[in-house]
Amino acid sequence: MHIHILGICGTFMGGVAALAREAGHRVTGCDANVYPPMSDQLRALGIDLIEGFAPEQLALKPDLFVVGNVVSRGNPLMEAILDAGLPYVSGPQWLAENVLAGRHVLAVAGTHGKTTTTSMLAWILESAGQQPGFLIGGVPLNFGVSARLGAAQRPAPAATPLGAAPLFVIEADEYDTAFFDKRSKFVHYRPRTAVLNNLEFDHADIFDDLAAIERQFHHLVRTVPPSGRVVVNGLEESLARVLHTGCWSEVTSFGAAVSDFHAVGDPQAFDVVHQGQTVARVEWTLTGVHNQLNALAAIAAAHHVGVAPAQAAAALGSFQNVKRRMELRGTVGGVAVYDDFAHHPTALRTTLDGLRRTLGAGARILAVFEPRSNTMKLGAMKSQLPWALEPADLAFCHTAGLDWDAAQALAPLGVGPGQRAQTAPDIDTLVAQVTQAARPGDHVVCMSNGGFGGIHAKLLQALQK
Repeated sequence: MHIHILGICGTFMGGVAALAREAGHRVTGCDANVYPPMSDQLRALGIDLIEGFAPEQLALKPDLFVVGNVVSRGNPLMEAILDAGLPYVSGPQWLAENVLAGRHVLAVAGTHGKTTTTSMLAWILESAGQQPGFLIGGVPLNFGVSARLGAAQRPAPAATPLGAAPLFVIEADEYDTAFFDKRSKFVHYRPRTAVLNNLEFDHADIFDDLAAIERQFHHLVRTVPPSGRVVVNGLEESLARVLHTGCWSEVTSFGAAVSDFHAVGDPQAFDVVHQGQTVARVEWTLTGVHNQLNALAAIAAAHHVGVAPAQAAAALGSFQNVKRRMELRGTVGGVAVYDDFAHHPTALRTTLDGLRRTLGAGARILAVFEPRSNTMKLGAMKSQLPWALEPADLAFCHTAGLDWDAAQALAPLGVGPGQRAQTAPDIDTLVAQVTQAARPGDHVVCMSNGGFGGIHAKLLQALQK
């Protein structure tokens, strides 16, 4: 089959493209911005890429157009597809019908930590010899690729429904599916193991309030079979409300002291307690309570497909995180510069808190961030920023493209030269501010869900002078 993918360079659609190619399909695709590294990855797989959405692409005559959620009505190629009455589906639907069908799907949902937890779970299953397939919204360093089909048959069948079915781990995103399907992507995945890691308000561009997101999580829970398992964070009131709405599967909780799985000890070295019994110990390089919870979620999910907690914990000892998760980009003059994907206030807070716990009170942390997500651009969570940045000694905010006053939002920290927070209208000003403030021994954490104007390289270069 020849499929042509609209919006192919996004992390999800790029993963779909890679899976389709691995399955033997001819794959072509287009996007508004075709640039490395995704363009290089796709071309290396033999996928032809086209810049833009010109209607002339109909001449490719694919068997099917697969449409990403970046495509809206008015897109010239999409309008031509509609006019011509040609077949099209969403990325999640194609994935569900052509990859996930017949597999035991383990789906990881949550406002934060999806990519990291999905990567942990895939690595645990790989270490256990299960050869899982996966689709992850980032590149897990243990694998070096974001998607693969995995084994056609489960190497170690279990005595459960679909016990011989191969395993597939997927990052389950609550964002919408396509312009013609406003359900969350994860509704299509029909998992047998569903991880509900956490749930906060996000995606203010498509959800009116937290209740609207809870409803989508409820729709996900409705698709889990009776022999399936819902792995849920026992610390989250929002998830308790989701389950109260209805659940027809086994529930395993984690996080709280009364949960099925909880942790005892520091996030970098802790015991795993399962139903009152210490069953494993995790010692690894990751930091922060959020990663401790991510680990518990992955261990509980792996337990559902027969991996013992001790085996899972041992695998996490060799787990390498995902690119752009507290990734050290370099150290110049004693100043360390990190890149992190954090973009929601809670994620900013947990990332900085994790580093603070590791470094102790004596080291200085400089937080550099841009409110780039749609939710942050809308200013929906600006009041949470002082709380989010509290673990840092200094904070620097990139304000380009904002319709709200970042300085006013950060006022509780004190804003201006010599104060705890500063704002900058462009990257060069931001780099100058950070460089002037930085001193040997400092840790500079750059947080954004975009490229952040290449600030990491610019900072390292400026610090050399």
